[in-house]
Amino acid sequence: GYHGANQDAGFLAREAEKIGYPVLIKARAGGGGKGMRQVEKPKEFAAALEGAVREGQASFGDGHVLIEKFISSPRHIEIQVFGDSHGNVVHLFERDCSMQRRHQKVIEEAPAPGMTQEMRAAMGEAAVNAAKAVNYCGAGTVEFIVDGSDGLQSDRFWFMEMNTRLQVEHPVTEMITGLDLVELQLRVANGETLPFAQHDLSIEGWAFEARIYAEDPANGFLPSVGELHRYDMPTHLARVDDGVEVLDEISPHYDPMIGKIITYGSDRQEALGKMKEALRETFVVGVTTNVAFLLALCSSKSFCGARIDTGLIEREMVSLLDDGKADKIDVAIAALTEITGPWNGFEIAFEGRMESWTHWGAGKSWVDLVYDGQPYSAWVRYLGGSNYGVDIGTGEIQLNFDMVTETEASLDSTLISWADGSRKIRSDKIDENLIITGDGKTHVFHVVDPLGGKVADDENSDLIHAPMPGLIKIVQVKKGDSVEQGEVLMVVEAMKMEHSLVAPREGVVENIHGVEGGQIEDGALLISLVKDQAV
Repeated sequence: GYHGANQDAGFLAREAEKIGYPVLIKARAGGGGKGMRQVEKPKEFAAALEGAVREGQASFGDGHVLIEKFISSPRHIEIQVFGDSHGNVVHLFERDCSMQRRHQKVIEEAPAPGMTQEMRAAMGEAAVNAAKAVNYCGAGTVEFIVDGSDGLQSDRFWFMEMNTRLQVEHPVTEMITGLDLVELQLRVANGETLPFAQHDLSIEGWAFEARIYAEDPANGFLPSVGELHRYDMPTHLARVDDGVEVLDEISPHYDPMIGKIITYGSDRQEALGKMKEALRETFVVGVTTNVAFLLALCSSKSFCGARIDTGLIEREMVSLLDDGKADKIDVAIAALTEITGPWNGFEIAFEGRMESWTHWGAGKSWVDLVYDGQPYSAWVRYLGGSNYGVDIGTGEIQLNFDMVTETEASLDSTLISWADGSRKIRSDKIDENLIITGDGKTHVFHVVDPLGGKVADDENSDLIHAPMPGLIKIVQVKKGDSVEQGEVLMVVEAMKMEHSLVAPREGVVENIHGVEGGQIEDGALLISLVKDQAV
């Protein structure tokens, strides 16, 4: 690749041609995928370069970029190193960080699946040599791109960068080595000698880390902001590293990661099983999160079978997102929960409400819900004991509920079961929205007031609204411009990431309701289109 000082756009484009497409544009000071763009064709280079420079400047105060060859079947494997002020350097083995979206790590594990002793030794030696070459002292991570197209081979890895600090994913290394890396870093910084040599270190077991983000996978992974009405993490099942609590405000001004879940087992299968269980016991309400997406990823055949590379998520995106949609059981649970008053933990006497005087038959109640724009009407009737019947137009579904009382091992939940399954849920009511959380999924149902009139129609596709609060970085068009479907009209920045707003169809820009550099609120009207030239 090209790592030089010449930042002329034309020169960089010619360097990209020499390297050969596809290439990767990377902000020199970048991290976490910020200031990084993959370019497949020469005609895409100029726009990608502009975006990478802008994001690098905004995030790090440095718009200088590098151009590198993009490897088509890569795995991202990094080596944890430690050096002291007495010339000792060791590595603490590897972490596999190949599960990425937009170059942002999503799930990490240690050790790396398929790693051989020969390759571990070669990568460890390369990382230690890199640290020694600069007399490195402290904790650091040497990151490599590995060609995973034909298994892991000791001559098929390349140096990418070194992060001179502890990283977000360091807990998985702590789990498999039994070391406290934060304590070790402080001791080394205090001038102490490393308390071990390389031959003293070994790997025991397997560990995973999943990053919990405030983002909406079904809406292009846009950041989600708001107040945390519920924040129950599975501390009884896993190590949880976080820095938020109930009633905290998640703002657009910071990275969207709000917590991490770390699990450990004797082997990969056990550690992964614990991760799936922990994700099912994660309940966050107030912002949309990626918990259901993470659970779907942990359950995918490719990931479970360790057939991984950095492109896995993009290849399987459709199935990973489909797993988070509400099904008829979810709708039935929501209907039952609305009738019984879930926000009181099913303490309202359902039987007393449903079995009042009727002309004939069992008492039943009607509820109207809207989910993702789709209306549902449901009858709910009491069947005796803790059993209920719910009909959403597809035939009656019989549901049974039991309260899961608070213990040292679990928080208050409701266990809903039916003929061929069960689900532990928690439920919240915020204004007219009923929020059902369970099995890693969060579904928001709008409860229709029968006296409140019809539900509003969907937004006019000619109106482009802000998908989140943030900053208008670029306005690409002006009033009167003709635009094509998919054309970028405006670039908005939130949580240090740029998001392009595109035209939903062909048309003409009628009005622009924002200016570059202006702050915007969630849902604010930004651009309106018309279908003809009469502007």
